[in-house]
Amino acid sequence: MSQEIEYLMSEKLPKGVATIAQVAEFDTVIDARAPGEFAEDHLPGALSMPVLNDEERARVGTLYKQVSVFEAKKLGAALVSKNIARHIEEHLLDKPKSWRPLVYCWRGGQRSGAFTHILREIGWDAHRVQGGYKRWRQHVIEQLQLLPPQYKFRVVTGATGSGKSRLLEALAAQGAQVLHLEQLAAHKGSVLGNLPGQAQPAQKGFESQLLAALSALDPAREVFVEAESRKIGRLQLPDAVLGAIRSATGLRIEAPLQARVEFLLRDYDYAVADPSWLIERLGHLKGLQSNETLARWSDMIATGDFAALVEELLTLHYDPLYQRSQTSNYDSFDAATRYATDTLDSGSLNALAKDILATSV
Repeated sequence: MSQEIEYLMSEKLPKGVATIAQVAEFDTVIDARAPGEFAEDHLPGALSMPVLNDEERARVGTLYKQVSVFEAKKLGAALVSKNIARHIEEHLLDKPKSWRPLVYCWRGGQRSGAFTHILREIGWDAHRVQGGYKRWRQHVIEQLQLLPPQYKFRVVTGATGSGKSRLLEALAAQGAQVLHLEQLAAHKGSVLGNLPGQAQPAQKGFESQLLAALSALDPAREVFVEAESRKIGRLQLPDAVLGAIRSATGLRIEAPLQARVEFLLRDYDYAVADPSWLIERLGHLKGLQSNETLARWSDMIATGDFAALVEELLTLHYDPLYQRSQTSNYDSFDAATRYATDTLDSGSLNALAKDILATSV
């Protein structure tokens, strides 16, 4: 269902009910689901105000299945009333009468209904989302199929260590439109790509963030994006996004091996600082590299010979892998416009971004 049709249908909805298409009309979006549900995914900008926490939700559910619906409803009503009262006292007492909140739960049923009813009784023009989070999730899936073909992507390619992600940041700083997939995925897209102290989002949360990023782009302007594999860490790119990127016009960064080694030593300084983590991550290459090679790399880490390690990782593993992947998956790889640079420091990448934008269509 298109947003336009959904919006027109909203005129027939009961009082106090709104559609996903109307989210932007409200001052605050409140997620009434349990914290665990919120952590997996939520509407962009939503505030978590659970009417049942994870433990309480489990208690009510167990009572519902093992005792009776009536007993479950009694306990649920008591807990929901207590939690809504706490949210109002802690977060909402300063809101003016003109404040318009939008509340949702899993299916737009009892949890959001109870919260919305109390807010409306107070005097606020509160609404609950028709279909709740479940309808949002359907919207995300639909839009991630429809939107990607509408954009004019320009794909940044180049061997591992060419500074592709940093180039995207330099392009964005100079006013270009950028879709930074690795930033959204909180991962650098390699066996060493886990970011220290930062977990990847859940797949559903990643897709909601991806939709928000795409929706903010202007289809009339070029969008720079890095050439990615189907998976970034443990997250998978939606088919339509991957297809649009793989068929787009490309550009390629060309830098000498030594420049790439020096760049990776800077960009992965946290890995160099934690040899045990580095050895553990390289262990995931078992089966792709011989035991002798892995043992040699472990010795290099133990002796602090990181420059030699990175050079071998590039020449023996990443460069052959990248060449095969890009040639087979990206239509524009061989015909990509080439931009050469001898160094990959911030100044060089900023200059490269300037040259690229000067020749953009």
